[in-house]
Amino acid sequence: MASPPTEFKLRRLETRVGPVALLTMDNGEDWTKPNTFGEGALRSLEIALGALEGGDWRGLVLTGKPFVFAVGADIGEFGEITPERAREGGEAGHHLFGRIRALPYPTLAAVNGAALGGGVEIALHCDYRTISGDVRHFACPEVLLGLIPGWGGTQLVPKLVGAETAVKFIVESPLRQNRMLNAQQALEAGFADALLEPVEFLDESIALLIAKVEEGAGKRHPGADLSDAAEVVRKARARLDGQVHGATPAPYRALDLIEGAATWSLEEGYRAEEDALAELLPGPAAQASVYSFHLVERRAKRSVGMPDAKPRRVQKVGLVGAGLMARQLALLALRRLEIPVVLRDLTQEQVDEAIAWIAGELEDLVRRGRLGEGKARFLASLVTGGTEWDVFAGCDLVLEAVFEEMAVKKEVFAALEQVVSPECVLATNTSSLSVTEMGADLEHPERVVGMHFFNPVAVLPLVELVRTPETDDETLATAWAVTKKLRKTGVLVQDAPAFVVNRLLGRQGSVVTDALDHGNTVDETDEAVLRLGLPMAPSVLLQLVGPKVANHVRHTLHEAWPDRYPLSATLQSLADGGDEPVVVEHAPKTVDEIHQAVLEALADEARHILEEGVVAEAADIDTCLILGAGFPFWLGGITKHLDQTGVSERVVGRPLAELGAGVRA
Repeated sequence: MASPPTEFKLRRLETRVGPVALLTMDNGEDWTKPNTFGEGALRSLEIALGALEGGDWRGLVLTGKPFVFAVGADIGEFGEITPERAREGGEAGHHLFGRIRALPYPTLAAVNGAALGGGVEIALHCDYRTISGDVRHFACPEVLLGLIPGWGGTQLVPKLVGAETAVKFIVESPLRQNRMLNAQQALEAGFADALLEPVEFLDESIALLIAKVEEGAGKRHPGADLSDAAEVVRKARARLDGQVHGATPAPYRALDLIEGAATWSLEEGYRAEEDALAELLPGPAAQASVYSFHLVERRAKRSVGMPDAKPRRVQKVGLVGAGLMARQLALLALRRLEIPVVLRDLTQEQVDEAIAWIAGELEDLVRRGRLGEGKARFLASLVTGGTEWDVFAGCDLVLEAVFEEMAVKKEVFAALEQVVSPECVLATNTSSLSVTEMGADLEHPERVVGMHFFNPVAVLPLVELVRTPETDDETLATAWAVTKKLRKTGVLVQDAPAFVVNRLLGRQGSVVTDALDHGNTVDETDEAVLRLGLPMAPSVLLQLVGPKVANHVRHTLHEAWPDRYPLSATLQSLADGGDEPVVVEHAPKTVDEIHQAVLEALADEARHILEEGVVAEAADIDTCLILGAGFPFWLGGITKHLDQTGVSERVVGRPLAELGAGVRA
């Protein structure tokens, strides 16, 4: 459900220098529904500006509701937009924000909470900026959405902080997992004039503005030295080519605009931003991004497909295994659930090493100021472990993270069933094996569920929640509730080999290894896939996963669908320790041919996933790929891209969105 329009609420403050205007952005909701700028908000700003441009004002302080400044344009208004409408939106923002900049008295933006996109841009139109010390999200993430900061950001950011910082802030940080600045970083980068403590933040911000008025500081129009802009942008464009391979136009257009800021007037820069918006916003990348945004920010949070059952209480969690994955999961459970966590492995040395690693990670969080010393000591005291199965007595949920062998996992569950209660949820982190088979010999298979996390656990938010035919509603509801408390996003999938993400990546990998088996080079296969703008080349992904694991998953998929997942001589050799492709027949393809083969394979496999009912809709596939494999927003996961480019029609005979109910932006 959409939030009410943001209102600009004007209040008159009588001060020792005369009347000061306090303008508060507030949509009437709490911090979970942040202020955005839609048509209603811009109309409200226009009314407020009418009052601000008259009267006897000595200054203006612009701020937001508690914990939120503003997070930019209302993305809900972007869908199916025309170039003319996009240009009008850019013009409206430029006109209104420009009127703030032109006010005849000093203005100050008191950034009291999250400031993204248009929120940053409206602040940049003020003469001064303060930022609260607890702000953690200050960014212009538009290029991640196939757009550019279109309300003055590409022009005012360079003029304030210089070309190099502007490139990092506007282009490079959004493309690196949407990195954002915290308050200290924003101050150090030059975006803010003062960092103030949260308790008296607004009062101190008003006091700072009054001091500026008393000093006669007046208006301020920054003009950073941009003589290096062309060279900075040239180098950035080369780095960008290596990162997104031309797959989306927005970051390239942003670089052009940053370079232009060195020579254009602000009005000329405004017009250039409007041209860019008219071209980009109706385009396929931005429209796919709107779709992606709705998936991960709205649809995925609605518990789609989850049963209306009461979850069981989880007051103690167990991890079977003490390797890297189990350690990451234990650390996550400690930080988010703050309940006892117990690990078990074959030797006490392995367990002790895992506990020491967790303690070290907690200490690192303290050093980085993200955790208090007392809280770190408390959390470290909650983790224990041993080598006997009875360490899991009293657990409400046990998650196994041991080697991907069915026999091993069945042994684990059989041993667990002897020491835990019949209500204890038994979860598996398997990436490809049958969860149904794992629980088949148990007395209570109904409490078995898949909870497939992705590596690195701290970065990737997806959990594939795997329901077997035996899994009962309470078990699934409990797994879902725990996933939410861990601040992860769960997507319901039915039990099938490799589920969604690894099945699709495996199908992509089949095309790649087939090309290598037939004489193509690693560079050629990497380039064919990177043309999609994916965050990682196939060769890098293979090293991250490990050739042995990848080959094991391939064998699992080959057993189910040998025609679509052929075994590979190259992959087998790499798994056995080799370091070069094994050419079984010299018949290489062009990079274009490999790229098309990858797209067609993904379309075909998505069709099978939907027809088998592994997920209910194409939207679920896209959510999984965005959150579990880092597929960019501008692809719309993958099915949106395949539908937009006609690949689905060619391979499947109709858009993939039509195979389910679909979610249209």
